[in-house]
Amino acid sequence: MRRIHPTTYLLLFFITPFLMRAQICDGNLGENIFTDGDFGSGVTNILSPNPMIAPGYDYVFTGPPNDGFYTVTNNTGAWPLLYNTWLAIEDNSDDPEGYMMVVNASFSPGLFYEQTIDGLCDNTDYVFTADIINLIAQGVTGHLAPNVTFLIDGEVRFTTGDIPQTNEWNTYGFTFTTDPGQTTVTLSLRNNAPGGIGNDLALDNISFQACGPLAQILPFTIANICEDGNPIELEATITGDQFPDPAIQWQRSNDEGQTWENIPGENGLTYTHAELAAGFYYYRYLIANSPTNLQNPKCRIISNIKIVRVAPKFHFINDTICAGTSIEIGGIEFTEPGSYVDSLISDIGCDSIVTVTVEIVDDPEITAQVDFTLPNCADDSNIQVNISNIQNGYPPYDIQFDDFLVPGPEVIFDNLTADAYPLFITDRFGCNLLDTVTIPAPEPFVIEFGPDLSIDLGESVSISGTTNYSIDQILWTPGIVDFNCMEGCLEISGFPTGTTEYIISATSELGCMAFDTVFIEVNTVREVYIPNAFSPNDDGLNDVFTVFGNTPNVVEIETLQIFDRWGNLVFENNNFPPNAIDAGWNGKFGGRSLKNDVYLYVAEIRFLDGLTETYTGDVVILR
Repeated sequence: MRRIHPTTYLLLFFITPFLMRAQICDGNLGENIFTDGDFGSGVTNILSPNPMIAPGYDYVFTGPPNDGFYTVTNNTGAWPLLYNTWLAIEDNSDDPEGYMMVVNASFSPGLFYEQTIDGLCDNTDYVFTADIINLIAQGVTGHLAPNVTFLIDGEVRFTTGDIPQTNEWNTYGFTFTTDPGQTTVTLSLRNNAPGGIGNDLALDNISFQACGPLAQILPFTIANICEDGNPIELEATITGDQFPDPAIQWQRSNDEGQTWENIPGENGLTYTHAELAAGFYYYRYLIANSPTNLQNPKCRIISNIKIVRVAPKFHFINDTICAGTSIEIGGIEFTEPGSYVDSLISDIGCDSIVTVTVEIVDDPEITAQVDFTLPNCADDSNIQVNISNIQNGYPPYDIQFDDFLVPGPEVIFDNLTADAYPLFITDRFGCNLLDTVTIPAPEPFVIEFGPDLSIDLGESVSISGTTNYSIDQILWTPGIVDFNCMEGCLEISGFPTGTTEYIISATSELGCMAFDTVFIEVNTVREVYIPNAFSPNDDGLNDVFTVFGNTPNVVEIETLQIFDRWGNLVFENNNFPPNAIDAGWNGKFGGRSLKNDVYLYVAEIRFLDGLTETYTGDVVILR
């Protein structure tokens, strides 16, 4: 159901003319006397011909200018040879083709802008301002900052100080009073900092305006009256003593403030709005220090704009709705065609006569084409849904998809995941299509490598993974250096040397990711056997003393040494495998058999995990 109120009010926001970024005038301002201060606009990047506005500087038709040169441009970013320390900017306005003045200061301080204005009024306050930006980008070091002085008739009136590298425009200026009999001034801007590295600036929106008292029409809100109501009085509120004997001229605009016309004979502090025809009426007043000054646009100031709205008594609403829907007006719901008349009280208290004419159209059964891409992976968020080719309805269309509401007739929604999304398409009469767009999710990609394992050092491990999609790549973290890799490392086998948790990440041929972990605990047992006696009597039984061990738990006997009871070395062998009989000691020294006795051994044994341990003990020869 749609709701329409019998009166709809226009909300207007407006800014009083005296509000400026540089708070240098406490009252209202007049029109900008210096209309060329924004440098105009144009499609050509560099203004031509030479505007002849910078004494002592040369004009260039290509950017950027060198020291002692200037140009007028609409965008420094369009210069192919822009200095890498300069800002790429447009002028300080909403006009994409608006011009600004760019100055690369000369090596010596001097004037870079000068204009003469005549036709002013004496004993009158004026405001002289300009927008200036330091062209050196924020963060660049070792560059001089611009420093600008404002002059009136060659006399210094205001200095900006160093203009900071903030990448932002700032408004600088001051207020001064013309002398008795003075009607002409020369406005100048002078560079104070030396040229060289830095001291580069852009200038825009040079303004010269009369300044006077605070001139207002209160309150600032829209004044609402009824069409059959009473006239309303507007009052000029003047705060300040700049104009001791003020002269006033009320004005009215018939084009919402674009142009203004004097209201004949309305020169008092009040004006009565007596026009009761429905509509919006725009008012303001001009104020100056005398009737003569009031006639001079360069000597007067302007009040804020006051809007008077006369609400109509009679309202006519014509609407067409779709069969099966309704329209609500003033709390009354209409579902059938016809003309309905009712009296209502508007939200400002006016009696209103509302005539509602309702027409019904048959539901055309709207259709639409919905296309989407199926996701490769279950968690994909890059799916697009394209809604197009809407048929049978009455355009324009509104398309609501999930939580998004956009105008039709065609729209693409992206970054979606597999899910069911409501689709609601409405035409201008309220006919609609309600549907659900279901994007199916594929089966999630998974890999499985079984349970965690616990083994003794030297035991072999075989792990085989399973998956539900073809795999493009598998990555084991950390690397599986102790294993053989088969079928792209979907199967591994080997002898792990330490307790490790492996993270397996797999990528399917469709680019989907899956993960699993395997924890392998390796118990560091040392499976070594060293006998404490042997009988080297050549009977084929225990004739040799050596180190025995399970392989691959034991990798190598790095050293085996035998000493007699007095510490003499009687046998040594290095780097031989465990269980090697032919590498052991046969009970002889120097080719002769040693007597039955107790001997000391020292064995350094290296294991599968890379650790070498030293074993010592004694062995007895028994023949």
